[in-house]
Amino acid sequence: MVRRSVMFTPGDRPEMLRKAPGAGADVIVFDLEDAVAPARKDEAREAVREVLADPDFDPDCEVCVRVNATPDAIAADLDAVLGSSADVRLDSVMLPKAGHADDVRDLADRLATYDAAVPVLALIESARGVLAAPEIAAQPATEALVFGAEDLSADVGATRTPEGTEVLYARERVVVAAAAHDCDAIDTLVTDFDDEAHLREDTERSIRLGYDGKLAIHPAQVGPINAAYTPDEDEIEWAHAVLTAKRAADAEGRGVFEVDGEMIDAPLIAQADRIRDRAEAADEWQ
Repeated sequence: MVRRSVMFTPGDRPEMLRKAPGAGADVIVFDLEDAVAPARKDEAREAVREVLADPDFDPDCEVCVRVNATPDAIAADLDAVLGSSADVRLDSVMLPKAGHADDVRDLADRLATYDAAVPVLALIESARGVLAAPEIAAQPATEALVFGAEDLSADVGATRTPEGTEVLYARERVVVAAAAHDCDAIDTLVTDFDDEAHLREDTERSIRLGYDGKLAIHPAQVGPINAAYTPDEDEIEWAHAVLTAKRAADAEGRGVFEVDGEMIDAPLIAQADRIRDRAEAADEWQ
């Protein structure tokens, strides 16, 4: 599964929920947390439930719900969305403000009571969460770590800058923790959705750091994010050559082989696999 673009949609906007798959994001997140005012939580839960239970709602992307952060609110979210007998389309759940491994375990246990063994995307957006990122990533239910720079900056008292140096340590720690435990790493959002140049620059920075995808808060951000994560022709050609040569090397029992004068071993094979997966997501792999 590829998660290049992960787009939030407010849970109390049913017309936007139904239109969300049309943005082209790999993951759409129906948000019951920050995007919904406290007075509208119940309304949002009902709207999300109605859309997810509609048999005609069957998009080709991953469908995720971001629950609220406190135990009581999570219980209310899950009961509203999963509590009735009707089937719902739910592929994953995003947990905000994950600060301990227990937070993921508790959510997974709650999901199990509804017979909903879906993966958890753990949002790391506090100092405590950054320090606990390896333990959170190690949980069996955790399938991705999601970095939230805005809440983290507020938590530690940092001032956000376009370069993001104030959150660089945390940004790197999250991606390393995810890689160590074979999780996806989804990078923080760009809040100004009108600034496409900044979005493209920051997405390229995400890719250089090793992130698998990036958050979006507006449909206009999805295209540039997907484009940045789509390999170019030279990368695809190189990956084809490596994976073709690997099949021949496997048949001959060789772990290391040569492609165009370059010695290829496990790390480069993993890079070729990543390029193939991203190219397939963009329908560019032939």
